[in-house]
Amino acid sequence: MKYKILAAVYGTLLTAFSAYVVLDAFVLGKAEQSNASGMNLSLFAEQTAEEPVGSGIPLQTTVTGESAADGSSPAQTTDAQQSETAATASGTTSVSGAKNAAAAGTASAQDNDGNAAANTQANAQNTQSAKNAQTAKSAQTAKSTQSSAPATTAPPPTETVPPETEPPQPDYLNDDRNYQDENISIAISEYNVLDTAVYVADVTLSSPQYLKTAFANDTYGKNITAKTSETAAANGAIFAVNGDFYGAHNRGYVIRNGILYRDIAREGTDFLCIMADGSFFITTSAEYSAQELLDMGAWQCFMFGPRLIENGGIAVDENSEVARAMASNPRTAIGMIEPGHYLFVVSDGRTSESDGLSLNELANFMQSLGCQTAYNLDGGGSSTMYFQGSILNNPTTSGNSIKERSVSDIVYIGY
Repeated sequence: MKYKILAAVYGTLLTAFSAYVVLDAFVLGKAEQSNASGMNLSLFAEQTAEEPVGSGIPLQTTVTGESAADGSSPAQTTDAQQSETAATASGTTSVSGAKNAAAAGTASAQDNDGNAAANTQANAQNTQSAKNAQTAKSAQTAKSTQSSAPATTAPPPTETVPPETEPPQPDYLNDDRNYQDENISIAISEYNVLDTAVYVADVTLSSPQYLKTAFANDTYGKNITAKTSETAAANGAIFAVNGDFYGAHNRGYVIRNGILYRDIAREGTDFLCIMADGSFFITTSAEYSAQELLDMGAWQCFMFGPRLIENGGIAVDENSEVARAMASNPRTAIGMIEPGHYLFVVSDGRTSESDGLSLNELANFMQSLGCQTAYNLDGGGSSTMYFQGSILNNPTTSGNSIKERSVSDIVYIGY
C-alpha cells in the first residue's frame, strides 16, 4: 500500500513536470513572438501578475468537499484516498494554470497586435496630416503669389473726400492804414512831395465790380450834394474819394456802375472809362458816343479830366491846368498800374503846411509809382480821402478852415 501511494505521488509529480515543460515552451514561444512585434517581455510579466488572465475564472487552488460514493463524509476518507485526491487536484491545478498562462499569452499577443495596428493607424493619420499641411501650404503660397502679382483689372475707385462744411477763412488785416480780405487789399501811404502832403491808396481787387460809384443821397440829379464821408458811410464803403462833381455841369457823359445816366457830349473834355475787365480807357465825345462806350463794356465813365498819364507817358505839360484853377491846388486822381491794381492819390494844398501840386507835378509823381494810365478828378475843396470811417487828409476850399465840401458823387471800394 505504501508503494502504491508513492507511485501515485510520483506519477502526479511527473505529470506536473511535463505540464510545466509544455507550458514553459509555450510561454517562451509567445515571448519570442511578442519580442518580434515590439512587446517588452517584462511588461507582459507585470500585466500577468497584476490582473487575471484567460476567461476571467479564478484559479482553483483548493479541492471542493464532496460526499463519498458510499455516503461517508470527507473526513472519513482514508489517508491514501486523500493523498491521491490531493495529487490529482494538484495536477488539475497545474494544468489549469498552464491553460490560464497560455490564455494570458494569447491575450498579450492580441494586445500587442492591437497596439501595432493602432501605431500603424496613427502613422497613417500623421502621414495624411502632413499631406494636408503640405497641400494647405502650397495653396497659401499660390494665393500669396497671386496677391503679389500686378493688377490687370481697372484701378480702384478714387476715394471721395467730403467737402468741408465751412471753407477756411483767410486772414484779415484791418487797421488805420491797411485792409485786406479775400477780394480787396488796401494799403495807405503818406508822402511829402514838393512841400505837399500826398496820400496814396494802393488798391488790389479780385474783380473790378468792387470799384464802385455812388450819388449823394443815392439820387442822380443836378445840385444834389453830400459830404464824401456821409455818402461813403451810407454805402458801406471801406475806402472812398470824391468823384467828378457831374452835378455842377449840364453836359458830359455819366455812366455809373454799368448804367447810362447822361449821354450829352461835352466838347474839349477827356472821358475816363473804367471797363468791365478792369482796364482804363480815355477818350473824347468826338470819338465815341455814350451809348457806344456802354456797348463796349464801360463800367464807369467820368467827365472831369484831363488825362495825366496814357500808355505810361506823361500826358500834360507844365502849363496844363483846369479852368479857373490856381497853379498849386489840392488834387484827386485815379491811376491804373494794371487791370485790378489801382492807385488813388489825394494831395493837400492852399495852406502853409502843404502847398499843393500842379497837374504836371501830380502826373510825374504817379508815374514814379508805376501808373500806366492816370486821370484827374475834381480837386480843390472837393479833394477828400476816406478810409474805414475816417478822413485821412485835410480838405479845404480857401485854406482858412479844414472841412469837407459837399459833392454830388464819390468813387469807392466796397461790397
